[in-house]
Amino acid sequence: MDIGVLGTGSVGQAIATRLADLGHSVVMGARDAANETAAAWAEANGGRAGTFADAASHGEIVINATAGVHALSALAAADGGQDNLAGKVVADVTNPLDFSGGFPPVLSVANTNSLAEQIQAAFPEARVVKTLNTVTAAVMVNPDLVPGEHVLFLSGEDPAAKKTVAGLLGEFGWPAGRLIDLGGIRSARTAEMYVPLWVSLYQALGTANFNIAIVKAEAEEDEE
Repeated sequence: MDIGVLGTGSVGQAIATRLADLGHSVVMGARDAANETAAAWAEANGGRAGTFADAASHGEIVINATAGVHALSALAAADGGQDNLAGKVVADVTNPLDFSGGFPPVLSVANTNSLAEQIQAAFPEARVVKTLNTVTAAVMVNPDLVPGEHVLFLSGEDPAAKKTVAGLLGEFGWPAGRLIDLGGIRSARTAEMYVPLWVSLYQALGTANFNIAIVKAEAEEDEE
């Protein structure tokens, strides 16, 4: 597929590299068409570098891997006033982390809203799916780094869009049985609010290569 990746940080580079390795046509987008990080990535991985709008225009799927606090402005630039996001699957993998008060960060939006909901509201014709935001970049694209039946979550209003994203996650190594559909886009706030716990676990465990597994009890038989 043609895929646009917005963002040149560790998450954007990990996802773009994995997609290119899988044979997808990838454009990495940055605010500046002359972004040196994007250009270096493109040269090393056989993709192409461009602006956010270039990446969004190229992609059948657009992946938002920008910094959460700047995601809305990045997506506005990607849309470019030309509806580059209209009708497209937009996989939002970022978190609204605010580091202005130092570490650990706080969430810039929580409880009654989420970044994914804000994105869907700002671009109503986009088909937003929240996923991958509960694991570190390396685990996103190589789940075998963590042993066991650990899981990912998906949130979004469009079942077909979630199916498309699930297929892409399957290519990364996440089988369908380890993907949990939380429901509509409102449920994204719960996945985003998990991230402060993720940060605490990271500090306690001394590594980012971890994830959570869901253990469900068997249904109890009715007593006779």
